[in-house]
Amino acid sequence: MSTPPLASGPDGPAALRPLLDTVLDALTSGARARGGPLPAGGPQAVTARLTDALGDVLPEHGDPDALRTLVHALAEGAADPADPLCAGHLHSPPLAVATAADLAVSALNPSLDSWDQAPGASALEAEVTRALARQIGLADALATTGGSESNHLALLLARETHGGSVQLVCGANAHHSLPRAAWLLGLPDPVVVPAPRGTLDPAALDAALTALPGPHLVAATAGTTDAGLIDPLPEIAGLCTAHGARLHIDAAYGAGLAFSDRHREKLAGLQAAHTVTLDLHKLGWQPAAAGLLAVARPRDLAALHHRADYLNAEDDTDAGLPDLLGRSLRTTRRPDLLKAAVTLRTLGRTGLGALVDQVCARAREFAELVREHPGFDLYDRPTISTVCFRPAGASDDTVAALRRRLLHDGRAVLGRARLDGRLWLKATLLNPHTGPDALAQLLKLAEGTTPR
Repeated sequence: MSTPPLASGPDGPAALRPLLDTVLDALTSGARARGGPLPAGGPQAVTARLTDALGDVLPEHGDPDALRTLVHALAEGAADPADPLCAGHLHSPPLAVATAADLAVSALNPSLDSWDQAPGASALEAEVTRALARQIGLADALATTGGSESNHLALLLARETHGGSVQLVCGANAHHSLPRAAWLLGLPDPVVVPAPRGTLDPAALDAALTALPGPHLVAATAGTTDAGLIDPLPEIAGLCTAHGARLHIDAAYGAGLAFSDRHREKLAGLQAAHTVTLDLHKLGWQPAAAGLLAVARPRDLAALHHRADYLNAEDDTDAGLPDLLGRSLRTTRRPDLLKAAVTLRTLGRTGLGALVDQVCARAREFAELVREHPGFDLYDRPTISTVCFRPAGASDDTVAALRRRLLHDGRAVLGRARLDGRLWLKATLLNPHTGPDALAQLLKLAEGTTPR
């Protein structure tokens, strides 16, 4: 048996070209077999089809057709965020140019745990992270896998700066990863402040900070996962200054508004934070993973410093080799900022801003369709690109069953959100190619009258 070809090296491109044709053909045939935004039949049917395609995971002898077979099976069993009727989650369809850039990362396989494994990638990451941090008014940023890792790092930096008694104070609307990070880091139980109508209440925050002994870490949200709402950031920042509290803003969803001239003002107050979570696989249209944690004071990152002689020996760093271990809690990690760099350079801020404007406009259009429909209730006009709605007069059980029926039939992906004590359907519109006809179809499907 001949030795399989490699993806990089002088022969890598020639070896990849026919394989890429196979992958692209299998993606096409798999999507055709799926026939909609997600596979029909529910978990058992999807598992049965995938298991049949997979066969023996580790056969005695290899199958040269495995690439085509399994890519087809994965595509057939995918929930496709590029389908306008797939609108359930903060999961954007990736741009083609970003996906192509990500292929280069897979082929070259750099690892950002030492400079000699990723010379160019480490230089690129340093430039791109700083540029993105400056875009929102901060100084530097770390690459992460997404919002949860960024929030975890934000709490870790707060603990290392202010001590293990620092207490998280967050709204009832905060992302679940924040209290989970406090638990993982051994911090005191978080104080949860009321969030009426989905945003943190400044008066309740003021009362909590007044009553509690410090130090405090206040976590605000710019783009909640349930309704895409933004906390009153300037007021919260002022309270943090008055009480001497550290401020973290989870803007995993909302930070992308900074690209838009039309919507940037919604992020007023963001630059007052000590740390900010960003996530470019939401309003950045990147393949996952593409998260960042931006920091106002780069000296806070000294807490992450770590020494491993085989990766960052002192004499190497003294000689000028960059020390990368303090840029992440992970050791082996991909240079995920290449795809972002390619996207930023290809589209520019105005190009990305136009995409942000498009999805926000589609959300407003969909909300207006809901508002005008006598059979639906609208939760509120969208702040970003999320619309929550429900059939008028329906019970929560009916709303949940409607959503699951659409999933089981493979007709549409809608999310769910519990707001003001009721269950709502959630459409998160992140596809800039979604048009008016798709919006009307999505509402018709939720009405339960359109056949597959």
